[in-house]
Amino acid sequence: MSQTSAPSGAPSDPSAPLAALVDGARADSVPLGDRGLHYGDGLFETIAIRAGAPCLWEDHLARLCLGAQRLGIPAPDAGVLLAECLALAAGAETGVVKLILTRGPGGRGYRPPLRSQPTRILALYPPAAPVLGAAETGVAVRWCRTVLGENPRLAGIKHLNRLEQVLARAEWDPGETGQAEGLMCDCRGRVIAGTMTNLFVLAGGRLLTPRLDTCGVAGTVRGLVRRLAPQFGLETAEADLRPADLHAADGLFLTNAVIGVWPVRALGVRTFAVRDLPQGLLAAVTATVHAPLIRGT
Repeated sequence: MSQTSAPSGAPSDPSAPLAALVDGARADSVPLGDRGLHYGDGLFETIAIRAGAPCLWEDHLARLCLGAQRLGIPAPDAGVLLAECLALAAGAETGVVKLILTRGPGGRGYRPPLRSQPTRILALYPPAAPVLGAAETGVAVRWCRTVLGENPRLAGIKHLNRLEQVLARAEWDPGETGQAEGLMCDCRGRVIAGTMTNLFVLAGGRLLTPRLDTCGVAGTVRGLVRRLAPQFGLETAEADLRPADLHAADGLFLTNAVIGVWPVRALGVRTFAVRDLPQGLLAAVTATVHAPLIRGT
């Protein structure tokens, strides 16, 4: 049976996974003692699936390994992870795999076990519902009241502690406001990112992206944009950005591994002309971000 449809007996909830692997075995639960459940002691990657294969695989794997090194969690074998991802996504023309790596079981108490037995979880989800017209006409975004705390040791990696984003995302209903995303600042008032996206600001012919030295996630598509931009004569740089810098900018766009690129047409009452963004670069990123890994490479 194709994994693009839920198996018999599966819940009808469209947000539920279609199938999952826990340490390589089909499962729909994890042990109660897992430290990922108790303390958010772990990492995750959200990976677009096209033609039964993951996109930006090497970028996701590199960030996962960096996070594992930072947290002192043994990194899983890369070949095993890829084999499990391909097995789970087989038959899915499009979808999303969420890859979770936890420190594993550890009992009560914050102190991690001397010898961790990491748990790896891969869950296949249906494709995300598209925001109609987002790529062509852009999206409206807003400012979030919730701010991001600072911790350089955790900055850049995609750890499981996401309560700040949860609280920020609860601040509005896109069905009522028409706003697709919210932008978050740190406790010093610097703009960091969207709740689920990285941010690029076009100003004076340069592409600026917030500095992520104390908080925020260094997204895989953020890295892709920075790699491709020189091919289009664009300089990119990390910068300390304030809300006023965004309101004075020539244009904005958002990125992540599932949506690809979202041009911004409005931030509050400030509007932007999507046509002023570097269209060649955005087209190249869009074409690359959802190119599936060729099996065996």
